[in-house]
Amino acid sequence: MDNISHSYLDIRGLKLHISEIGTGPGVVFLHGFPEIWYSWRHQMIAVANAGFRAIAPDFRGYGLSEKPIEPEKTTFKDLVDDLLVMLDILHIPKVILIGKDFGARVAYHFGLVHPERVVAIATLGVPFVVLTPETFPGNLPKGFYVLRFREPGRAEQDFARFDVKTVIKKIYIMFTASDLQVASEDQEILDLVDESAPLPAWFTPDDLQTYADLYDKSGFQTALQVPYRAWLEDYGVDELIVRAPSLLIMGEKDYALKFGGFEHYIRSGMAKNNVPNLETTFVPDGTHFVQEQFPDEINKILIKFLSKHA
Repeated sequence: MDNISHSYLDIRGLKLHISEIGTGPGVVFLHGFPEIWYSWRHQMIAVANAGFRAIAPDFRGYGLSEKPIEPEKTTFKDLVDDLLVMLDILHIPKVILIGKDFGARVAYHFGLVHPERVVAIATLGVPFVVLTPETFPGNLPKGFYVLRFREPGRAEQDFARFDVKTVIKKIYIMFTASDLQVASEDQEILDLVDESAPLPAWFTPDDLQTYADLYDKSGFQTALQVPYRAWLEDYGVDELIVRAPSLLIMGEKDYALKFGGFEHYIRSGMAKNNVPNLETTFVPDGTHFVQEQFPDEINKILIKFLSKHA
C-alpha cells in the first residue's frame, strides 16, 4: 500500500484523484458503490508486480475527487468523458479496463464510444446490459434498494439518520448477502441491517474507517445520482456491440445474479449477444465484493486475462 502513489489531475473543470503503481501497459480500475479507489488495493499491487501500470481513480464526486457543482446532474457520460481525458493526460493510448459494479457500465460504455482506445475489458459483478423504461424495473419488488435509491430524497433521508461510518457498514453487510435487499413499505433500506451485525471477516475495522473517512469528505450526492438515478441513460451509439476481448467474473453468491434474471442472462450465453468475445468465470462462495473477499484468486484470474491480451 505504501508504494501506491496519489495525485490529482485537472479534468473537465474538476480535480480528480488517481492512485497509481507500477510500469508497463496501462490498466485502469473503475470502482462501484459504496467503493472508491481503495477497493482495488489488492489488485493494483498484484497487477503492478506482474508488469503493468495499475491506475485506480475516484470518480467525480467520490472519495478524494472533487464534487461537481450540481451532482444531481452527473451522468455516466461524464464519467466516460473524464476517463478519456485522464488517459490523454497520462499518455495511455490504449488501455485495459477493469470495472466493478457500476464501474462495469463505465468500462463498457467507454468501449462502445472509444473502441480504438480499448485493448480489453474485465468486469466484476455486472455484465453488459441494456436497460430501457420498457424493461426496467420489470418484476423487481417495489422495496428493492435500487428502486428506493432512485427516489429523489428518500435515500438521503435514510442515510441522514446515521453517521457515515454506520451507513457504509450497513451497506457493505447488506451487499455481502446473496439475497435481494428488499424493504417493506413502512421500512427504510438501512433498517434491513442491525447496527450490531458484524463486518464480513475479510473487511477489517481499518478498511471500514478508510471508506468512512473518504465518504465523509465526498458525501453521497453524486453516488446516488450515478449509478442509481442515471441507470436508464442512453449509451449514445447506434450499435450496442462491445467487440473488445472481455471477461466477466461473478461470485456464485452475488445477489446481483438475482437481479432481473441476470443469472439466466449470463449462464445461457445471452450476455454474449452484445459482447461476442466474452468469457465468464464464476467464483464459488464469492459475494458482490469478490475482489476484496478472495483477492488472491481474483488476482490470478485477472493477471491471466491481462497477460493474454496485453
